[in-house]
Amino acid sequence: MKKVLSIFLFFGLFFAVQAQNKGNKNAKHEVLVEGVCGMCKQRIEKAAYGVKGVKMATWDPATKELSLILNERITDLDKVEHAIAAVGHDTEHVKADDEVYHSIDSCCQYRDPDLEAH
Repeated sequence: MKKVLSIFLFFGLFFAVQAQNKGNKNAKHEVLVEGVCGMCKQRIEKAAYGVKGVKMATWDPATKELSLILNERITDLDKVEHAIAAVGHDTEHVKADDEVYHSIDSCCQYRDPDLEAH
């Protein structure tokens, strides 16, 4: 009887721990992403959707906010921010490489050279 009870207790704890380790399947996030125009919007959203686990990505040029819904069992916000930086757009936590930034269309370049020099 003790063995049966021990087995049930073991499996109960195992499944409880597994349930806690699973992330939110529909986690909502907002992140600031630098950009200017509709071309930026397309590039930013495409980069976000390129990350497996991103269910929704909408960038607003006026507020510079990227609204995301992602499956945290598959990905996290850091991976999305790195993917966006990889196509030339700075995020709250990840800055795009200068070479990549300078390769995007000039109308999409948002950095002010006067501010960077200071």
